Amino acid sequence: MNRLTISISPHIHTSTTIDRCMWNVVIAMLPALAVAIWTFGMPALMVTAISVAACLLTEWAVTRFMLHRPCTLANGSALITGILLAFNLPSILPWWMVIIGAVVAIGIGKMSFGGLGCNIWNPALVGRVFLLVSFPAAMTTWPDGVPSAFDGTTGASTHASTGATLLTHLNSSEAVPSLADYDLLDMVFGHMNGSLGEVGGIAILIGLAYLLLTKTVTWHIPVSMLGSAALFSWALGGNPLLDLFAGGLLLGAVFMATDYVTSPMTRKGQLLYGFMIGFITIIIRRYGAYPEGVSFAILLMNSFVPLINRYFRPAVFGEKERRAMA
Repeated sequence: MNRLTISISPHIHTSTTIDRCMWNVVIAMLPALAVAIWTFGMPALMVTAISVAACLLTEWAVTRFMLHRPCTLANGSALITGILLAFNLPSILPWWMVIIGAVVAIGIGKMSFGGLGCNIWNPALVGRVFLLVSFPAAMTTWPDGVPSAFDGTTGASTHASTGATLLTHLNSSEAVPSLADYDLLDMVFGHMNGSLGEVGGIAILIGLAYLLLTKTVTWHIPVSMLGSAALFSWALGGNPLLDLFAGGLLLGAVFMATDYVTSPMTRKGQLLYGFMIGFITIIIRRYGAYPEGVSFAILLMNSFVPLINRYFRPAVFGEKERRAMA
């Protein structure tokens, strides 16, 4: 017997699907992934592969054996979580920690709420923050000297020691940071320490351009978040350009704060959401215990999204015309 799905009009038909949007995000992340592999070598590729594989396997297992639903891997959401989690990790993180982060990201951050569309926090950031709290030393240890060269004979990276990230230097310096003290081109093209997704500023912006051209995301969250961060960086005596390109601010603004499920529905809500993330990020960077604050800021504002959606509701279809006729 055929069943009809009945819903309230109006009915809007579009070629946009969840799968298409998800795979557009995957395509947009490829330039940043390429820069990470070029910068850190085979360790970056291994971390990404392990993260993706663990995320896919965790979602499949939970869907198959706990939720008893059809496989959902084809929509690409688990793949996105795996890549984003890898983007938030050091290239020298032990493989078993990567697996733990992936299981937490998918199992707790996503599937425990019912799967795609039900989670209230960004799954990749849930995994990242869990690892940061559980293994702070490993999560704040970075390879020293970039780009890395991979020794095909020994199968090891040339990184023999570890060093601080540029963001750590910025936040530990008592003097006002100046562009003269740092090479902006190195920051843009990835010649610096950090997590996999922090080092390719220009690659992330290329990904943003692709997302905007394909109308996968709108400009509201990235622009308001980056603009707010630049404004408060300047207001608190920092250098806006250094703050934008150091750390994971660009990564968070383009690929994590714009997550459909955990961001506001309306344009005004998105502007407020992005503005607050940028503000909280700079406050944590200046006065917090950790040099980076993007992950905490996004997760905190994820929690306020239901409240934002309540007070910034979309206009009712035809309401403006009805008022004009009244």
